[in-house]
Parts: sequence; structure tokens; C-alpha cells
Amino acid sequence: MPKEHVPVQHIRQFLPDGSVDDVLHYLNHYRVHLTVTRQRQTVLGDYRHAFQGKPHRISVNGNLNPYSFLVTLLHELAHLFTYERYGHRVQAHGTEWKKSFADILSRFIEKRIFPADIEQALHRSLRNAAASSCGDETLLRVLRNYDKPKENHFLLEQLEEGAMFRIPGGRVFKKEARMRKRFRCLELGTGKWYLFSPVYEVIKVDVVD
Repeated sequence: MPKEHVPVQHIRQFLPDGSVDDVLHYLNHYRVHLTVTRQRQTVLGDYRHAFQGKPHRISVNGNLNPYSFLVTLLHELAHLFTYERYGHRVQAHGTEWKKSFADILSRFIEKRIFPADIEQALHRSLRNAAASSCGDETLLRVLRNYDKPKENHFLLEQLEEGAMFRIPGGRVFKKEARMRKRFRCLELGTGKWYLFSPVYEVIKVDVVD
């Protein structure tokens, strides 16, 4: 999916029922330039503050299911709220951002927009939100239950040790043992070792071309 600006009236196609009006309020009030971009493995969304006449800019991956899209968008809006109040005087994911994220997330949870399992995971996030939109592994696992099934796509932790997998771009790896929070994986084409998150989405391959 190429990167494209999304007219605010078309945002409803990406969001769950019951969330559209409130999201539109924030986007219009803060004059946010929202873009939907192709899948990015290491980031789900991004925020850029207003600068030299340019508006606040938020991008969100367009391949996300509606609940993932909303959570990611709220994560980025919390950055906007934090910047509006504190500018560059606070850390990007410090106490101030965590409070902003918890506040806006709580408002949407109260509207009963999310299924029970996602709501439960979000309540845990309220206590200490992850710095990265990809960082809350428990929440990512639950949100993935609402993705459309894709053949041979798995979370890395679902593959057995020794399994081979491909990532976007075509590079092929062999999964090895877990080291603390990440899996050690061997890139077959170069012989180099890399560490992958257990919730990194990969494509299982049986035969290397």
C-alpha cells in the first residue's frame, strides 16, 4: 500500500464502530494530516509535530485491523497532546506521554468499542504503556486475533526451533534458541546472526530457493 493522505471523511473504513466521531473530532480540532502507509514491521505508526507552517502529521500502517489501527492512532495522538502541552521539554515516552495515552485510551475503553479480550489487555497497558506501538507483546498477540488469516504467516514464537522463515524483502532466516526476550536467528544468505521479537510476523518457508 503506498503512502497516501486520508481525507477525514474516509477514515471510518479503517476504524471500529463507535470510534469514528471522536477520532474525527481530534483530527479536525488539531488539524492533523493523517496518512495511511504500507506495512512497516518495526513501527505501526508515527507522529511528527507541527513545524514551520506544516500541520501535525500522523501516519498509521494501512494493513492493521480496525482495533489495531485505533490503538495505534491513539498512541500517536497522545504524542500530539504531549507536544502541545510540553513541547520538547519532556521525554518522548516519559511520564507525561504515558498519562496522555492513558487518558485518551480510557475514554475509548469506556465507550465499549473493544472486544473483552482486547479491553482486558488495554487495562494492563494503562498501568505502564509501552514506549513503542510494537512494544506491548501481550496486547499485540490479542490484537492479532482480529487480523484476517494469511497463509503461512505466523508470529515467530509460533514456529518450532530450526524452522526457516522469510521476512518482507525476501531475506530468509533459521530460527534458533531464545535469548532472554528475543530469538536468535541465522540469516541463511549471509551467515549473520540477528535477534527478533517473539511477536515479529514472519512467513514460514519449507524449501529455500
